[in-house]
Amino acid sequence: MVSGDAAKEYAAGFAAGIAMVITGHPFDTVKVKLQAHNTKTQVKEYRNALHCTRRIISTEGVKGLYRGASSSFIGIALESSLFFGIYSQTKQLLQGESRSSKPQLQVIIPSGACVGTIISLILCPVELVKCRVQVQGKDSALSSYHRYNGPLDCALKTFKNEGIKGMFRGGLTTTLRESIGNAIFFTTYESSRYYIHSKLNHAEGQASKILQDVGIGIITGGLSGMAFWATVLPLDVAKTVIQTSPDAKSSRNPMQTLYSVSNLEMEDLLRYHTFFMSWTHFGESISCKRCCYCCIGTHCKDAWCQARLILEVYSFD
Repeated sequence: MVSGDAAKEYAAGFAAGIAMVITGHPFDTVKVKLQAHNTKTQVKEYRNALHCTRRIISTEGVKGLYRGASSSFIGIALESSLFFGIYSQTKQLLQGESRSSKPQLQVIIPSGACVGTIISLILCPVELVKCRVQVQGKDSALSSYHRYNGPLDCALKTFKNEGIKGMFRGGLTTTLRESIGNAIFFTTYESSRYYIHSKLNHAEGQASKILQDVGIGIITGGLSGMAFWATVLPLDVAKTVIQTSPDAKSSRNPMQTLYSVSNLEMEDLLRYHTFFMSWTHFGESISCKRCCYCCIGTHCKDAWCQARLILEVYSFD
């Protein structure tokens, strides 16, 4: 898209963010519960994503899967709007007068990292509120955690008790996750899209072209989302643990948090066969109950659904 379409980019990103919350929030709720509950030795754990989903539905109904969704609607819609607009504008700025159909990693990587760093300022307080509301529930294992009536109540109480610093708890981890992850996301997306287009014959007719673009968008969007989470999932686990910890004085260092979460079981996680077992059992957390790649299957399903949808909404002309 050219610079004159900037308003369209922001509007399309906003619409894509709304669509992403509607389709992806239930996955996110399950993910957050698995990360918060299965990384603490003193609480009861869910066996896998399916077990967690059944527990939520049986105790709270389907609405339990959308706990904290109002916070996501505001934050993700705004984030997605900025996401595409900033990436496009940064990419054009770095390209300058040079225009090439081939992916330019020297442009894509810093553009993705830049947009990730900027949107982390929005995502950090929004996700803190969302995660704290999500880990609640009738079956919540975090009995010592504060109870909130909703996202607004959570935000007000957090600000009152912990100040502005508390609202940005986990900010460093969020920034690392988004800057690294989005550099990987856009590199995978731009490269795979270019490769597929180069191998396909151009479709004739408007309808055929739309179908072809939708198919490519589904594949490249899904692959990009999976690449994002396969790279930064340990940081996401650390962020969830940091933001949902009842102890305001707990460590905010992601490396220290990952070490305490993983402990001796990290050795099992890093085993080659254990990692690939998680992909074989697509949809379950891997056999190590307290590890950095817990709920990788849920993330991949979520990433595939969300990334392909958000890119289709954004790129549809």
